[in-house]
Amino acid sequence: MTALRLEDLKQYSDTLRTREGKALSVRFVEPRDIDELQHYFRSLSVRSRYNRFFGAISELPKALLQDFLEVGERDRFTVVATMMIDGFETIVAEARYALHAETMTLEFGLSVDDHWQGHGIATALMKNLECRAAALGAEHIFGETLRSNATMISLARKSGFAFVNHPDDWKLVRFDKEISIAPKDIPCASWRLAALSRQAESPSASV
Repeated sequence: MTALRLEDLKQYSDTLRTREGKALSVRFVEPRDIDELQHYFRSLSVRSRYNRFFGAISELPKALLQDFLEVGERDRFTVVATMMIDGFETIVAEARYALHAETMTLEFGLSVDDHWQGHGIATALMKNLECRAAALGAEHIFGETLRSNATMISLARKSGFAFVNHPDDWKLVRFDKEISIAPKDIPCASWRLAALSRQAESPSASV
């Protein structure tokens, strides 16, 4: 695993595009996002929150909100996808991912604001997460969702994930994908920075 230099979170930001070509900034969450992040989850529909957390909650509990704001703790990370709306940076999607170093797998979960679903944001975000996983050295990326979440299941299938039964809960399904991004293509800042770090540490770099 390549250690991330978390003293400057902004360098890991990426600009993605919606299906219509609108700019979408994906960056690590920051302490200043606490109110906006909570507002984002409160604004999700009941169904979207249920699908994201596998249970009925109206907002993030204080302890979970604090977990979301900790970047890099126990190899867990949170990113927010934002757009400029009426002159304000607004969270329209989020994702949380964790590296399991013992199996070299990356687990993730995500959600998209109900008003912005259907614009290709989740597809773009999942591809970005695949790149971030590769930068951390993961060999597989996987997620879990409710069997009733047809939207997420369809998205994962279209994104090339394979499905398996969940080992612990019959209400859930797990989807997994081998990371196969071509090294010649570096589609996210995390991978570019990891490549530069490896190059700097290589004995041949100074030759």
